Amino acid sequence: MLNRVFRILTPLIALFTLIMGVTVQAQGTADIAVLLPDSASSARWEADDRRFLSAAFDAAGVTYSIVNAEGDAQAQINQAEQAITNGAKVILMVNLDSGSGASIIQLARDAGVKVIDYDRLTIEGPGADFYVSFDNEAVGRIQGEGLVAAVEAAGLTNPRVAVLNGSPTDNNATLFANGYNSVIKPLFESGAWTLVDDQSVPNWDNQEALVIFEQMLTAAGGGIDAAIAANDGIASSVIAALQNQGLPFIPVTGQDATVGGIQNILAGRQSMTVYKAIKAQAEAAAALAIAIVNGEDTSAIATGAVNNGTNDIPSVLLVPVGVTSANIAETVIADGFRTWEEICVGEFEAFCPANR
Repeated sequence: MLNRVFRILTPLIALFTLIMGVTVQAQGTADIAVLLPDSASSARWEADDRRFLSAAFDAAGVTYSIVNAEGDAQAQINQAEQAITNGAKVILMVNLDSGSGASIIQLARDAGVKVIDYDRLTIEGPGADFYVSFDNEAVGRIQGEGLVAAVEAAGLTNPRVAVLNGSPTDNNATLFANGYNSVIKPLFESGAWTLVDDQSVPNWDNQEALVIFEQMLTAAGGGIDAAIAANDGIASSVIAALQNQGLPFIPVTGQDATVGGIQNILAGRQSMTVYKAIKAQAEAAAALAIAIVNGEDTSAIATGAVNNGTNDIPSVLLVPVGVTSANIAETVIADGFRTWEEICVGEFEAFCPANR
C-alpha cells in the first residue's frame, strides 16, 4: 500500500518542487540510477547518501535518478528494471538482501549495464562489477574495542553483555559481527565477561530491536550491564528499553554517526559510534560511476578487491573512525559531516560545549 501511495505521490512531489524552484531527481531517463534500500534502518540513506551523491553528480553534470525501495526487495528489482528501460548505463545499488541484489545484477548484465555495489556487497551469484564501501570488519573491531573501553571506564567487572547484531540478510552485518566478535569473544570464553544473549535484528528494524532488547532485559531480570548494538538506530532502541523499564544507562556501541547517535553520546546514553565518512564514500562511488559513463579507465579508482564468494570484485574500501564524546569536534564536526546546530537542539543543548 505504501509503495502504491509513493508511486502516486512521486510525480506530484516532483511537480511541486519544480514549481518551487527546487531540483529533485526522481526516477526517469538517466545515465546513472541509484537504488537506496530504505529510510527506516538508518537515517544516513536519505539524510546523507542522497545529498552527497546528488552533489557529486550535479558537479559533474551527469544525468541521474535516486529512488528508495523503502525496504521492499521486489520494489527495488522493479526500480532496477525501470532504470534499465530508461537507459541507465550504471546502477549504483544498496541491496536489501543478496538474493534480490543478484537478480538485479543479472538483469543489468543482460542489458549491458554496469553495477556498483554501494556499501553492501552482494554475496550471491557472480557479483557486481564494482564495490564501494568501508572495511566493515574494521568497523566491528572499533565497536568491540569501544565497548571494552566503555566497560573499563565504567569500572565494571564480569559485566553481563547482550549482543544485538544487524540484519541477517545483510552481509555487512556479518562483517561487523566478525569484527566485534574478534574482540569480545575471547572475553566471553575466558569468563571475564558473561554473554546474556546474542540476537540479530531483522531488516535493521529499530522497533524490532526495541522488542528484542526488552525481552532480553525481562529474561535477565534487568541484569544487563553493557551491549553491542550494531548501529545507532539499534543503540537508540537499547536506550529506549532501559528508559521504559526505569533502568540506568549502560555502555552501548553504535555506528553511522547519526545526529541521534551523537546526541546520545553527548548525553551519556551511548558510549561510541563509528564514523564512516559517507561524503567520501559517496564521492568515490560517484567518481567511479561517472568514469564508467564517460568510458574512462577505472583502475586508478578501484584499487582494491573483495571476494564475494565467487569472484574478486574491484573495490574501493575506506577507513572507518571511532567517535566518542572526546573527539566529536575533531571528527564529524571538523569534516562537516555533522554540525553543532543540528545536534544541539532541545534537551541536547544542555550537553553541548559552550565554546562551539
